[in-house]
Amino acid sequence: MATIMIVEDSPDNMKLFRTLLSLKGHKVIPLSGGDGVVAALEAHHPELVLLDIQLPGRDGFALLSEIRASAHAGQRIVALTAHAMAGDRERALQAGFDGYITKPIDIRTFPGEVASALQRERVA
Repeated sequence: MATIMIVEDSPDNMKLFRTLLSLKGHKVIPLSGGDGVVAALEAHHPELVLLDIQLPGRDGFALLSEIRASAHAGQRIVALTAHAMAGDRERALQAGFDGYITKPIDIRTFPGEVASALQRERVA
């Protein structure tokens, strides 16, 4: 299965995401914030990054820009966010995210949404 990095500051959310994805056979690399995200990409080479937009300090948009400006510009990155108002999805996709998953997640559909993100080609 895939190696998936999750950048999420909520311990409860992280535990849920890790459990659901581990049950599907994925290896999960957890980061509780954005510090060291590029170094973690270097070390683990994940197939997918699930990136919370609302993080303390630098938000997901700032981290996305940092990753896109690095040697990992082609990394597949999906927004994982509670931002679910009209226009939020479009804003995230225009910013360069390759997908968009809203929180709270539906535990029945979340693994399938991640599987779909893994199968999609990166939107350059």
